Amino acid sequence: MSKSLHVRTCWLGRVPYREAWDLQAELVTAVREDRAPDTLLLLEHPHVFTMGRAASADHLLWDATEQARRQLEVVWSDRGGEATYHGPGQLVGYPILDLKHFDLTIPQYLERLETSLIHYLSELGIDSELGEPGLTGVWSRGEKVAAIGIKLNRSVVSHGFALNLTTDLEYFNGIVPCGHAEKRPTSVAALTGRQIATDEAAHDYTRHFAEIFGARNEWESSPSLLTANRNG
Repeated sequence: MSKSLHVRTCWLGRVPYREAWDLQAELVTAVREDRAPDTLLLLEHPHVFTMGRAASADHLLWDATEQARRQLEVVWSDRGGEATYHGPGQLVGYPILDLKHFDLTIPQYLERLETSLIHYLSELGIDSELGEPGLTGVWSRGEKVAAIGIKLNRSVVSHGFALNLTTDLEYFNGIVPCGHAEKRPTSVAALTGRQIATDEAAHDYTRHFAEIFGARNEWESSPSLLTANRNG
């Protein structure tokens, strides 16, 4: 990297999946056209199953009645990967970055994103590691604690990761997680008993993101991006 990089970092709170998806699409275009800086969106979603490009209908195990009973939305997404769950108590990170600014390939970007999560989990006293070949995400004791699914638009990435903090893991029973029925999810709470608030985790995680990506976080103190998106 030829210069110090700044990444605008925003905590958006709890945001419906489609709303965050629309915001990402707007930011991808703006970053690609140099009308917006590289941005890291941090948030959590209401209950939702998202189905990536490699997902199929048989990855959904709960029928429409059960989904409605649990107030659960299903969204077919343009990210990579298969089926996953997002919900309260889960830190979701959507880096909207132009990889040309960071001189990174997609494999290098994925490795750095996973490494940033591993470093944050280490701060919490959790030993974690990359998955076996063919398995993305971050794993601890053979169970997935963070899922990753991204999209590349020219040189700009979007979507990102979902880290289970105090997530209700029962919701993963409604899908075949990431296409692997035998691979089960875990959470920080299940591994340590600690109840970490999502906004607290967001602020602590960003230090590791900045270190691994060689950037400096510039916090946006209010969710003005989201407000602008709603008003637009």
